[in-house]
Amino acid sequence: MKSTEYQARGDWNQIKGQAKQKWGNLTDDDLTYQEGKQDEWFGQLQEKTGHAIDDIKGWFQKTF
Repeated sequence: MKSTEYQARGDWNQIKGQAKQKWGNLTDDDLTYQEGKQDEWFGQLQEKTGHAIDDIKGWFQKTF
């Protein structure tokens, strides 16, 4: 595995931790992203958090 992959995974793990702090009811499973299923993933996050998809996307963009 390349060092950039380790960095990306480490950054994602930090972001997942921050998301779980912000929305306490999220689990690791909720934050598992599958390629090509972005709309479904954001829909599930919206359902679980009660926040609008645009708000969730904005938070992730700000956090990255």
